[in-house]
Amino acid sequence: MRLMVTGGAGFIGSAVVRRAIERGDDVLNVDKLTYAANPENVAMVADNARYQFAQEDICDFAAMARLMNEFKPDAVMNLAAETHVDRSIDGPGAFIQTNIVGTYSLLEAARGYKASGHAPKDFRFHHISTDEVYGSLGPTGEFTETSPYQPNSPYSAAKASSDMLARAWRETFDLPVIVTNCSNNYGPYQFPEKLIPVVIIAALEGRDIPIYGKGDNIRDWLHVEDHAEALLLAAREGKPGETYNIGGRAERTNLDLVHMICEVLDEELKASPHAPHKGLIKFVTDRPGHDHRYAINCDKIERELGWTPAHTIEEGMRDTVKWYLGNRDWWEKIRQDGFDVAKRQGLKSGLKQSA
Repeated sequence: MRLMVTGGAGFIGSAVVRRAIERGDDVLNVDKLTYAANPENVAMVADNARYQFAQEDICDFAAMARLMNEFKPDAVMNLAAETHVDRSIDGPGAFIQTNIVGTYSLLEAARGYKASGHAPKDFRFHHISTDEVYGSLGPTGEFTETSPYQPNSPYSAAKASSDMLARAWRETFDLPVIVTNCSNNYGPYQFPEKLIPVVIIAALEGRDIPIYGKGDNIRDWLHVEDHAEALLLAAREGKPGETYNIGGRAERTNLDLVHMICEVLDEELKASPHAPHKGLIKFVTDRPGHDHRYAINCDKIERELGWTPAHTIEEGMRDTVKWYLGNRDWWEKIRQDGFDVAKRQGLKSGLKQSA
């Protein structure tokens, strides 16, 4: 396939790009290269003849239309997004702009591309979203593809809005849209503002490991390589007009997850003066609007497309910890570029407008 992947220098997007190139696809990676994007995430495929890169903003309709008409993709996979919930609390404007306006721009460009006659007959627009659009679950039950949307953070509200735009362009303009909603991702190359790299780096440096509230919030964890495989499968074989939930079948409380990471660190860093690392855990003020539990039912994609997660949480987490320990230069460079790996976000109060 010829794939136009937006956000392909980010965490999930780069996993899709690497796997697509490995499988023999032609890829156009479109990325604005904001703070969480990193060209090093795709450096191993950058010289491949099947790989192209364009530094563009998905909100730029003219640029998106031009790229589609020049590259002539079989599928557009929209992974470009602002994703960090804490940042959405401090500055929701960027999330509105990228996640909503950017998706609108891509949908309109895709509509024009399809109408131009340049698009292949089986062209599809694949919009990648999150389980956070469904809101928070109680102690039982799972999100399905028909669960009502009840977003509780500026991030999830912006993603829910973009999902609704994708649906509307399918229903009104007959654009062949596929939507996937995933659970929490983890794995190599995740920007170090997210929970798992935050824990690993803090433990490695002997700093407090922050856990929001009581640590009893529950998430379903999905290895990023399993997610990338599911996304490429959906782009190829998914049915336009359908939504597919993608989960790891690995529910854990945040506290249990951190204990798991600490146990791996204890084994890998036997000489560490900070072991046992769980002694570094510190409970901190909870995040505003913190959803209590997510759990995703992925029966549909397993049944209809034959996908199942290949990684167990235990295996995947061990491999992830080892990757961060073995690739310290990757995240040290991010810190040298000005990102404070120890800074807490998402606690600002009062009114703030941001663009």
